[in-house]
Amino acid sequence: MPELPEVDVVRRGLARWVSGRTVAEAQVLHPRAVRRQPAGAVDFSARLAGATLGEARRRGKYLWLPIDDGDFGDHGGALLGHLGMSGQLLVQDPATPDETHLRVRLRFTDGGRELRFVDQRTFGHLAVEPLEPVGGEELPASLTHIARDPLDPRFDDAAFLVALRAKRTTVKRALLDQSLISGVGNIYADEALWRSKLHYDRPTDTLTRPSAEGLLANARAVMTAALAVGGTSFDSLYVNVNGESGYFSRSLDAYGREGQPCYRCGTPIRREAWMNRSSYFCPRCQRLPRPRTARQG
Repeated sequence: MPELPEVDVVRRGLARWVSGRTVAEAQVLHPRAVRRQPAGAVDFSARLAGATLGEARRRGKYLWLPIDDGDFGDHGGALLGHLGMSGQLLVQDPATPDETHLRVRLRFTDGGRELRFVDQRTFGHLAVEPLEPVGGEELPASLTHIARDPLDPRFDDAAFLVALRAKRTTVKRALLDQSLISGVGNIYADEALWRSKLHYDRPTDTLTRPSAEGLLANARAVMTAALAVGGTSFDSLYVNVNGESGYFSRSLDAYGREGQPCYRCGTPIRREAWMNRSSYFCPRCQRLPRPRTARQG
């Protein structure tokens, strides 16, 4: 699933090619792509027809473009998107043949490039929903529970560190908790944990403040580095709005490197099944601490 760097690359593409343009027609080619639209595909298309798309924005792994929709009240609405496992938002010349898995098409009044939502596995979705004021900004109604991400200038490091160490869970579960910190997925969690020399199953209440601070710094650093090279692409399912892949897969230290030597100590990287995913780690550098035992009286 695309994570913060990949989604922000798409956001930047939307800002360049789509923001400020007026929708002439929104064509839904597969109803599952707009399954989160309460009133269905007809309502989705009707709300977008004639709407001008505002500045492309992101919260964690979600994207949206504000629209002026009086039916939603003073704050207006937004075209919200989540890419799911295989979703792509592509800007294409109208003469370009339709993609095999094209689900939604937006045509614009200027007759220029279309915005196409392509999704092979149909886990992603688009919806038009109201904006609500939250914490000094306006968010789509379904995102009010999503935390800020570590690249957000308003991310509260101190509050996150307190909440992280107070949670009764394990460190990788905490990193993937989008109500605690958004945008981090399986790839960048493994990368941040490798850089921090922390085992993915370490209890959060065993983290020292310096180790928690280092984990946050490493999560921020690895996603910043990935964003600089267009994100991580392992196949053709993740691309930017122009169909181009990212190159951070060449710089991964742990994820996807099962059996290859750790760049620090040479021990083969191990992969273990974890919550219907995989965790990649160095069994020497990222040892799981021994369970604490109660003191004998």
